[in-house]
Formats: sequence, structure tokens, C-alpha cells
Amino acid sequence: MRHNLNLNWLRSFEAAARLLSFTSASHEIGLTQTAVSQHIKALEAQLGTKLFVRRPKSLQLTDVGKAYLPSVREALSTIEMSTSGLFGPREAITITVRASMAFIMWISPRLDGFLQTNPNTSVKLMTSIWKDSSDQHPVDVDIILASKEYAGPNLEPLSVEAIVPIFSATSDVEIKRPRDLLQHPSIHILGFDDHWARYLSAFSLEPTNRGAKLVTDTSTAAIEMVASGLGCAVVIERFAKQAIKTKQNIRIVGEAAALEQSHYLVHRALPATVHPQVEAFNSWLRQQF
Repeated sequence: MRHNLNLNWLRSFEAAARLLSFTSASHEIGLTQTAVSQHIKALEAQLGTKLFVRRPKSLQLTDVGKAYLPSVREALSTIEMSTSGLFGPREAITITVRASMAFIMWISPRLDGFLQTNPNTSVKLMTSIWKDSSDQHPVDVDIILASKEYAGPNLEPLSVEAIVPIFSATSDVEIKRPRDLLQHPSIHILGFDDHWARYLSAFSLEPTNRGAKLVTDTSTAAIEMVASGLGCAVVIERFAKQAIKTKQNIRIVGEAAALEQSHYLVHRALPATVHPQVEAFNSWLRQQF
């Protein structure tokens, strides 16, 4: 019987089988973990058999998967060698993007659109917390959050951000007005303590010492803490909406307030020296806002 197999399914299978991790495979081939998982499920459905044994913290090949892997690897290698022999080696480029963890979580689900139209380009995502490591790890695309007063000629604004309060989605507690937030433990983000002050000030409220104060170093961790029922937090609206979209256990419990900060694209090189694929990524990035 003839099977109509998608080449991307086979690429995802080969990488996941070799690395025994959907997440590691997604990083290697430049897709999201969800996309790799969907490719594997589609391949298994087409073949009518399971290729992996999925466990909570591990991934193993079935006997069929082990038998299938060498043939798939050889077939992909043959395609690559034939293509290089006839058309020459492809010019591949890896673009290194640095941003906050929360921004990376927000942009990752959108990356497939860029990769589909730029098949010879890989994207490496790096998080940057506090320390400037650009000398040790050169980056092609650098994205920062900053106030207007710190913006310079090398900073291109990408967004106008707003902040919202978030609370556990499964809690029975009702937050009807901003003042109600003061009755619960507050979760603060190092470097962004002004988020709470800005939000309360927008509703003519002052911070209070009532209730416990929890501190973490990323918006992503703050969202996880809220989802676990540890308290409430004030985070950038787009990050909260992304977390809700991915079924995290949080809800927005108040209207948005202006942050007076924006995400900026940092230009470290003259336009003439920027690789065309990096500029293609920058153009795509602008369209996401």
C-alpha cells in the first residue's frame, strides 16, 4: 500500500528519535514543540502504529520506531546529498535572537510563519536576565523593554505596552475593583517593581504593606506563581493574554493601564552591514505587533 508521507513529518520523527525529546527536536529543526508533536502524531496515524512510548518525563522508541529510524535517516541523507550534488550546498544562516523569557514565550508560537517563508534560516532564541552577555554570545536581533526617556537613535520602538492584574483562574475569590488586589499577596518582578506602582497609581491607589510580598526575576515565573494560587501580579497585557491562550491557570481581573514603556529593537550595526535574512526577520517581527 502506498503511503503519502509528508517530508516534514519524517524530519520531525528523525530528530525526535535521535534526541529522544520533542523539545530538543523542535529547537534543532526550528519548529515549536507543538508542531513537532503534531507531525509525529500525523505520521503515526498515517502508518497506523505508534513510533514512540510517551512517558511523563521520558520518550522512548517502540520496536517499530527503532526499526523505522535507520531507513528514514538514510532516506533524508540521500535527499540532502542529491540536492547538494545537483544544486550545490544551500546557504544556511542561524539568526540569534535575545529577549526576555516572557517575550520569547510570546513570540515562539508565531515563529512558524517566518520559518515557512524562510526555509534556509534557523532561529536561535536566547533569554537575557540582567547581565549583558552580547560579547560572549553575539546576537543578531536584540529586543529590550525600556521607557521613552531611555530610547536612543539605535532603538526602534516595536510596541506600546499596557499592564494588567492577574489572579488564579480557579480561585473563588472575586476581584471587582483594583482596591481588592491589596487584600492578597502580591508577586513582584525584579527590575519591574514599578509595574505595581504604575497600576495602582492609574486608579489613584497607593501601595500597601498588607499581605505577603513574593519576588521573582521573570514575568514568566510570576505568571506561574499566580497560576499556582500564590497571589496576584501585574504583568504586561500581551504576556497575560498569551498565557491564557496556552491554557495557563490565570485570569485578568482588571482593566489595562498604560505602562509608558515599549519593546524596542536594538540596532547595533549600520543597515548596510546587516545580513539580508536578519533584516527579513526584523521586518517580520515588526508585523507581529
